Amino acid sequence: MTVHTVEIPENNAVFGETTNAFASFGYSAAVRAHGLLFIAGTIGRRADGTIPDTIEEQTEIAVRKIEEILRMENLDMSALVDVTSYHVDIRRHLPGFIKAKQHLVEAPYPTWTIIGVSGLASPGLLVEVRATAAYPDASR
Repeated sequence: MTVHTVEIPENNAVFGETTNAFASFGYSAAVRAHGLLFIAGTIGRRADGTIPDTIEEQTEIAVRKIEEILRMENLDMSALVDVTSYHVDIRRHLPGFIKAKQHLVEAPYPTWTIIGVSGLASPGLLVEVRATAAYPDASR
Protein backbone atom coordinates (compact mmCIF):
# COMPACT_ATOMS: atom_id res chain seq x y z
CA MET A 1 0.00 0.00 0.00
CA THR A 2 1.32 3.42 -0.97
CA VAL A 3 0.60 6.19 1.51
CA HIS A 4 1.56 9.80 0.84
CA THR A 5 1.43 12.56 3.43
CA VAL A 6 0.44 16.00 2.14
CA GLU A 7 2.73 18.63 3.63
CA ILE A 8 1.56 22.24 3.91
CA PRO A 9 4.51 24.59 3.27
CA GLU A 10 5.24 26.97 6.16
CA ASN A 11 4.81 29.98 3.85
CA ASN A 12 1.36 28.92 2.63
CA ALA A 13 -0.87 32.02 2.49
CA VAL A 14 -4.08 30.16 3.41
CA PHE A 15 -2.68 28.33 6.45
CA GLY A 16 -0.07 30.88 7.58
CA GLU A 17 1.01 30.44 11.20
CA THR A 18 -1.49 27.65 11.74
CA THR A 19 0.88 25.10 10.13
CA ASN A 20 2.53 24.86 13.58
CA ALA A 21 -0.45 22.80 14.78
CA PHE A 22 0.52 19.79 12.64
CA ALA A 23 3.80 19.27 14.50
CA SER A 24 2.47 20.44 17.88
CA PHE A 25 -0.46 18.02 17.85
CA GLY A 26 1.37 15.30 15.85
CA TYR A 27 -0.84 14.89 12.79
CA SER A 28 -0.83 15.40 9.02
CA ALA A 29 -3.04 17.87 7.17
CA ALA A 30 -3.97 15.14 4.72
CA VAL A 31 -2.96 11.64 3.69
CA ARG A 32 -3.41 9.99 0.28
CA ALA A 33 -4.10 6.24 0.28
CA HIS A 34 -6.07 3.79 -1.89
CA GLY A 35 -7.21 6.50 -4.31
CA LEU A 36 -8.61 8.66 -1.53
CA LEU A 37 -7.44 11.84 0.16
CA PHE A 38 -8.21 11.95 3.87
CA ILE A 39 -8.21 15.56 5.10
CA ALA A 40 -7.84 16.14 8.84
CA GLY A 41 -10.26 18.38 10.67
CA THR A 42 -9.77 21.99 9.61
CA ILE A 43 -10.76 24.92 11.76
CA GLY A 44 -11.66 28.54 11.17
CA ARG A 45 -8.45 30.03 12.54
CA ARG A 46 -7.10 32.86 10.37
CA ALA A 47 -3.61 32.63 8.85
CA ASP A 48 -2.34 34.99 11.57
CA GLY A 49 -3.60 32.58 14.24
CA THR A 50 -6.59 34.62 15.41
CA ILE A 51 -10.08 33.16 15.68
CA PRO A 52 -13.00 35.08 14.13
CA ASP A 53 -16.10 35.64 16.26
CA THR A 54 -18.66 34.53 13.65
CA ILE A 55 -19.61 31.07 12.51
CA GLU A 56 -19.82 32.37 8.94
CA GLU A 57 -16.19 33.50 8.84
CA GLN A 58 -14.94 30.40 10.67
CA THR A 59 -16.82 28.20 8.20
CA GLU A 60 -15.37 30.05 5.22
CA ILE A 61 -11.82 29.77 6.53
CA ALA A 62 -12.19 26.05 7.30
CA VAL A 63 -13.62 25.32 3.84
CA ARG A 64 -10.93 27.47 2.14
CA LYS A 65 -8.28 25.37 3.90
CA ILE A 66 -9.88 22.22 2.51
CA GLU A 67 -9.93 23.83 -0.94
CA GLU A 68 -6.23 24.63 -0.57
CA ILE A 69 -5.33 21.05 0.32
CA LEU A 70 -7.38 19.84 -2.65
CA ARG A 71 -5.62 22.37 -4.92
CA MET A 72 -2.23 21.11 -3.76
CA GLU A 73 -3.31 17.65 -4.91
CA ASN A 74 -4.70 18.93 -8.25
CA LEU A 75 -8.28 18.40 -7.10
CA ASP A 76 -11.23 20.71 -6.47
CA MET A 77 -14.32 20.64 -4.27
CA SER A 78 -16.11 18.31 -6.69
CA ALA A 79 -13.68 15.57 -5.59
CA LEU A 80 -15.16 15.53 -2.07
CA VAL A 81 -17.11 12.37 -1.31
CA ASP A 82 -17.62 12.56 2.45
CA VAL A 83 -17.54 15.46 4.92
CA THR A 84 -18.15 15.62 8.66
CA SER A 85 -18.47 18.90 10.55
CA TYR A 86 -18.40 19.35 14.31
CA HIS A 87 -20.33 22.29 15.80
CA VAL A 88 -20.19 24.00 19.18
CA ASP A 89 -23.64 25.19 20.29
CA ILE A 90 -25.13 23.65 17.16
CA ARG A 91 -28.65 25.01 17.51
CA ARG A 92 -27.37 28.58 17.76
CA HIS A 93 -24.75 28.40 14.99
CA LEU A 94 -26.24 25.98 12.46
CA PRO A 95 -28.20 28.65 10.50
CA GLY A 96 -25.03 30.73 9.96
CA PHE A 97 -23.04 27.62 9.04
CA ILE A 98 -25.64 26.56 6.47
CA LYS A 99 -25.71 30.08 4.98
CA ALA A 100 -21.91 30.13 4.59
CA LYS A 101 -21.81 26.55 3.30
CA GLN A 102 -24.35 27.37 0.58
CA HIS A 103 -21.97 30.00 -0.83
CA LEU A 104 -18.93 27.70 -0.70
CA VAL A 105 -20.10 24.22 -1.68
CA GLU A 106 -21.77 23.52 -5.03
CA ALA A 107 -23.32 20.42 -6.57
CA PRO A 108 -22.44 17.65 -6.91
CA TYR A 109 -22.61 17.55 -3.12
CA PRO A 110 -20.65 15.11 -1.00
CA THR A 111 -22.27 13.22 1.82
CA TRP A 112 -22.19 15.46 4.91
CA THR A 113 -22.67 14.59 8.56
CA ILE A 114 -23.23 17.44 11.04
CA ILE A 115 -22.45 16.70 14.70
CA GLY A 116 -22.93 18.89 17.78
CA VAL A 117 -20.05 18.90 20.28
CA SER A 118 -19.43 20.58 23.63
CA GLY A 119 -16.13 22.13 22.54
CA LEU A 120 -13.16 22.07 20.17
CA ALA A 121 -9.37 22.34 20.68
CA SER A 122 -9.29 26.08 21.44
CA PRO A 123 -11.79 28.38 23.14
CA GLY A 124 -13.69 30.41 20.56
CA LEU A 125 -13.65 27.74 17.85
CA LEU A 126 -17.18 27.05 16.65
CA VAL A 127 -16.70 24.56 13.80
CA GLU A 128 -14.26 21.92 12.59
CA VAL A 129 -14.59 20.24 9.20
CA ARG A 130 -12.94 16.99 8.08
CA ALA A 131 -13.28 15.56 4.59
CA THR A 132 -12.47 12.71 2.25
CA ALA A 133 -11.91 13.22 -1.47
CA ALA A 134 -11.53 10.70 -4.28
CA TYR A 135 -8.92 10.96 -7.02
CA PRO A 136 -10.21 10.51 -10.56
CA ASP A 137 -7.30 8.13 -11.14
CA ALA A 138 -7.72 5.50 -8.43
CA SER A 139 -4.20 4.17 -9.02
CA ARG A 140 -2.76 7.10 -6.98
